[in-house]
Amino acid sequence: MPYRPPFVDPNAVMLDPPHPATLDPEVLLKQCEFRFGKSGGPGGQNRNKVETGAWIVHVPSGLESKATERREQQVNRKKALSRLRLRLALKARTPTNRDHHRPSELWCHRRQGDKLPINPRHEDYAALLAEALDVIVARRWDMAGAAKILGITMSQLSRLVHHHPPAFAMLNEGRESVGLPPLRK
Repeated sequence: MPYRPPFVDPNAVMLDPPHPATLDPEVLLKQCEFRFGKSGGPGGQNRNKVETGAWIVHVPSGLESKATERREQQVNRKKALSRLRLRLALKARTPTNRDHHRPSELWCHRRQGDKLPINPRHEDYAALLAEALDVIVARRWDMAGAAKILGITMSQLSRLVHHHPPAFAMLNEGRESVGLPPLRK
């Protein structure tokens, strides 16, 4: 079988491994800049007069997120970091071998046979989504091939991506761009 290079998504930010969404929060925070500020809107005096809003920028990729809906700065900071991890999983890609990807230790630990039970609110969800999308994109949006490499069923892989609607939309756009039919919801 001749060598086929991995597909590179032109809309993605390419980063060196490991994928930033898979990093421990302390390590990821070292690559980020935080800014705190006031946010308008409902929420009372504390929200409008105290710098409780959190904005975070991942410096290597330029991706950012924010959280301003809570009255406590630490709660908003944690929510902004969680949103950043999902945004990194969606927009950032790390190179992987399209045919011989070795699933990460986290992936192998979370996988149960050919199933991958994960709640989208779990702290590991962004890391698993990032790894899945890296393989799917490298395989030129081939879900069946990616599922086989990752050791789960295609329906489990589809469900993992479907939990995050922006990722599912990106997946279908990518599939259509290379002539594959979109996945049904």
